[in-house]
Amino acid sequence: MRTLAPRDRHAERGTTLAELMIALVVLSLGVLAVGQLFPAGTRSSEAARLTSAANYLAQEQLEQLKGEDWHSTALEDGRHPASGFDSVGTSQRMGRFYEVSSMASPLDNLKRVTVTVEWIQQGTRSVTATTYMRQ
Repeated sequence: MRTLAPRDRHAERGTTLAELMIALVVLSLGVLAVGQLFPAGTRSSEAARLTSAANYLAQEQLEQLKGEDWHSTALEDGRHPASGFDSVGTSQRMGRFYEVSSMASPLDNLKRVTVTVEWIQQGTRSVTATTYMRQ
């Protein structure tokens, strides 16, 4: 009959509690780091959505003004409205105004129209669209 050799105690050594704790700490730090990416992505997505909406509202105002008569009050020089904003957007959180200025001679048959849309998201943000209108 054969006898089994005694096993080497160091060869069967398992994972110690300290090694498990270190592995859990490293894993937890990795999960926390990845978890911080989600709010940043959401903020970026919201900023892009608001910028797109502001661009649309600025273009909408320009298109509306292109249909106006050259001598209409909407195309008089100055800021429209004279002070403050028109509240626009689905939640009325954006403000819009436009400025009209007549060009000097020899371009006196042109008016420059600049539309600005502003909103607040981590500070004041704005989008500006400019076009030139011909008599």
